[in-house]
Amino acid sequence: MQHWLVIDLEATTEEGGWPINEMEIIEIGASLVNPNGHEIEYFQRFVRPTRRPHLTHFCRQLTQISQADVDTAAPLSNVWAQFERWLLAHQPQLAGWASWGDYDRRQLEQEWRTHALSSYLSDIPHINLKKRFADARHLPRPIGLKMALNLAGLQFQGQQHRALSDARNTARLLPLVLPAQSR
Repeated sequence: MQHWLVIDLEATTEEGGWPINEMEIIEIGASLVNPNGHEIEYFQRFVRPTRRPHLTHFCRQLTQISQADVDTAAPLSNVWAQFERWLLAHQPQLAGWASWGDYDRRQLEQEWRTHALSSYLSDIPHINLKKRFADARHLPRPIGLKMALNLAGLQFQGQQHRALSDARNTARLLPLVLPAQSR
């Protein structure tokens, strides 16, 4: 059976947002699921930012990630190596990976370039579930994750703006947008 990897990232930011090239990953959450959206395994790690090591008040409030969480975390190059080792066991069954929107893919691609990292994810298909959900529901434009869950008759579970919770909730919508042959 094919599996899907759903990834969500939390990154440094300020109210009003920063350009993606100024943001750094501070948390990686990944949920490996079967095509029905049921979790098989997960990965979660905090990441220590290096360019702007001190989180803004807005970022701490939004994510509930403390300064101590990132101060004691490893830098991205170490965390990404851990992630790739974790992913290695699942590669043969992996159909692709998904995220809610295109931000996570773009942020990862930027970080891979910045830190000269390689990833198995760059060789497999990525699905923007936010766009796919909007298309499947014939919505005039993509909507937020919590609203999409509500539209699907589901409640958000866990804490919003935390990588693993957001990845798990995104995974719950996967069966609603995957074509039948992918499931």
